[in-house]
Order: sequence, then structure tokens, then C-alpha cells
Amino acid sequence: MKMEELYEDKLAVLIDIENAQYHLIKEVLDEIAKYGTTIIKRAYGDWTSETAKNWKEKLIDYAITPIQQFSYTQRKNSSDIALVIDAMDLLHTAELDGFCLISSDSDFTHLAKRIRESGLKVYGFGEQKTPLALQKACDRFIFVEILRNDNQKRLMQKNDQELEEIFTSALKGTMQDDGYSHLGAVGIYIRHNRPSFDPRNYGYDKMGDLVRNLTFLKIQRREDDKGGSNIFITHNQNGSY
Repeated sequence: MKMEELYEDKLAVLIDIENAQYHLIKEVLDEIAKYGTTIIKRAYGDWTSETAKNWKEKLIDYAITPIQQFSYTQRKNSSDIALVIDAMDLLHTAELDGFCLISSDSDFTHLAKRIRESGLKVYGFGEQKTPLALQKACDRFIFVEILRNDNQKRLMQKNDQELEEIFTSALKGTMQDDGYSHLGAVGIYIRHNRPSFDPRNYGYDKMGDLVRNLTFLKIQRREDDKGGSNIFITHNQNGSY
């Protein structure tokens, strides 16, 4: 195996404790491990406040560096400014491939856009209530509710009409000459246009599990020349395009 094949993206994790969930930080960090190696972990907030009390144990457990920022005004979260300044410093001084922003605060929308303009990836983690502007500013946005270790994982009802619109658009953008689209290409297309899309939002662990439960899709399994199996999909209704 070549050395370049072992390379993983180097990521910085920046946490806004005022708008993040301390009880889900383990699950969030486990999710981040899917995207690369975390080399920087920092949490921003006023560590003298009541909000910070529950976070202190997590700092030790997960080797997170606390960044103290006193709140000088009630109208503006000072930790937002400290996080943005640090992120810009890291963008220009650290050898990173991406940032993980853990917050539901739309104030970080411009920061996410700026990082991506520099060619780095941005993974966002926040609650489902996170403003759409921040979700779309990220390469991927994960709703932290789906990371909970209980049975209440489905965030959204399986609205077939909405999902049909999402998949119809993706099929149009990825369709091959025979009218079918490779499932992997469909997934990439959807995530480029809807960074918060995730089959786990609908209670399914994988995209394949979701599409098998969508009646408006026709599924075809094909073997490749290496003996592997690939899933291709198309719309179940002829002439729907």
C-alpha cells in the first residue's frame, strides 16, 4: 500500500459551547472521526458561567482545550468573535484540510463560506433548528439529534413528496444513457445541493436502506467486472421527467 493511500484529512474542531450540546460531544467526535484525524480541539466560551459547568468534565475526557472569553456585553456572544479570529489564524498558519464547526449559531455562516473559499472543507454540527444559511454554507451539516444513542433517531417524517422532489432533481443531474443513475452519484449530487441531507434524518443508517423504502424509485442491482455489486436507480413512473 502506498503512503498516500494512508493519508487522512487533518481537521480542526472548534466548539461554541453556548450553542452546542455537551452531552452529545462524544457522539459528535466519533462522527468527525469518519472524515479525518482531529489535530486541534478547542472550545470557546465564558468558563466562569453556569453554561460552562457541564462542559468542564468533557474537556478532560476528550482532550479539548478551553478558550476563555469573557462576555463583555449581553447583546453579542464574545466567544463567537474569539472563535472566528482563531479560525482565521489557523486557516493561514496550520496545515489543515478542513474545519468542524460545532454550533447552531448562524453567525458562523460567513466564516464557513470564507474557509471553503480557501479550498478547505467545512463540516457543521448543530441542532435541526440551525438556520438554513449555515447549513448550506458547509460541505456537510450533521444534525446532532441523529447521533443520540437511543431509539428516537428519526427527525423527519418520510415525506414522499419532498423526497421525490429531491431524488427527481438528483436523477436528472446524474442520469446515464439508459435512464438509470448510480446510487453513489445520486448521493453526492444531493449532498452538494443539500448539505444537511442524511438518510439517518429519516431513520435509515444508509442511503440504500432509504431508497429501498421509497416507492417512487425503481432499483436495479448490477455486477461490475470485478464481481462487485452496484445499485442503480430510476424513477418508477415513466415520463415523470
